[in-house]
Amino acid sequence: MKNKIPDKTGHFGLFGGRFVPETLIYALDELEREYSLARKDKKFTQELAFYLREYAGRPTPLYLANNLSQYLGIKRVYLKREDLLHTGAHKINNTLGQVLLAVRMGKQRLIAETGAGQHGVATATVAALFGLKCDIYMGQEDIQRQALNVMRMKLLGATVISVKNGTQTLKDAMTQALRDWVTNVRNTYYVIGTVAGPHPYPEMVRNFQRVIGDEAKAQILKKENRLPDYLVACVGGGSNAIGLFHPFFDDLKVKMIGVEAAGLGIASGKHSASLEYGATGVLHGSKSKILEDKFGQIKNAHSVAAGLDYPGVGPEHAYYQQIKRADYVAITDREALEGFRLLSKVEGIIPALESAHAIAYLKKAAKSIKKDATVIVCLSGRGDKDLHESY
Repeated sequence: MKNKIPDKTGHFGLFGGRFVPETLIYALDELEREYSLARKDKKFTQELAFYLREYAGRPTPLYLANNLSQYLGIKRVYLKREDLLHTGAHKINNTLGQVLLAVRMGKQRLIAETGAGQHGVATATVAALFGLKCDIYMGQEDIQRQALNVMRMKLLGATVISVKNGTQTLKDAMTQALRDWVTNVRNTYYVIGTVAGPHPYPEMVRNFQRVIGDEAKAQILKKENRLPDYLVACVGGGSNAIGLFHPFFDDLKVKMIGVEAAGLGIASGKHSASLEYGATGVLHGSKSKILEDKFGQIKNAHSVAAGLDYPGVGPEHAYYQQIKRADYVAITDREALEGFRLLSKVEGIIPALESAHAIAYLKKAAKSIKKDATVIVCLSGRGDKDLHESY
């Protein structure tokens, strides 16, 4: 099994591709062309490596969580500490790569969508660093529950645009950002924050995030002289998970587990488990697994974690599920809050509620995981932003 995806048209098997208005084809072709040139350009790759190292704080530690391991009865649980990056989450890996592309293309303005606010903060951060105008689309519901990150974005010089359509969350913010891009494509670069959207975004964002898995593989081989038995990561759009999973794709003995948001419970209908309980469809320019009703309309998603309540998922995850390379499970809001408190109390690490879904899965599945297992969990972000949700 060799990972040579996507193909030249951006398809991951049946998934991916481009489903966009004609007005965006030129912009996507331009982006694909520039990205193809940049990834082969030694100067570009060296500049990105510099900013990841000196500005963002890479490499991040692979931390052996002894207390958590003992609590769960699993021999070794390692945490890939993306929460220690500048801005507090993995999102900066991607925004640094994309802002360098934007500068290379001569764009003067960045736009982005955000849910939990971490991608918005990461985009505002790189806009400040490179002196670019920045507008962030954020659902009104998320503005209220992620007030701390809204303040951070404004302090960094970004304009936060409230989206009051639909559910007023991430899906609607992304829709409005795409509309903005259609109108202002000549001077504007759209920094998509996850491995969704039209080609080349799923591939490009994956490649900017694969530093997580590349580092983790080298670190675990140095520490254990072997690969892990399991990789575990939360999945909303799926960028932190695919960043961890992708470098291990051909290592078939490594089991990969993506953890979606079951929200108030699958039976309630208020969840974000697109992979396990969705259908194949098109959302935001890409074919993947989405939540839709019997009329083909997009259903509202729900999660206590603002970064997970998205009614779709990146097409590479849909492909991994289809070929049975990764397994996908769902954790409820209540279970995630238990995971949030567990890691805080036993390791002194407050995780993002998104990451807490992965911790909660380990707690729930501990008895079915072999006791001598080595597990890597992607701790995608820190939980300062979520303190008001946890009590």
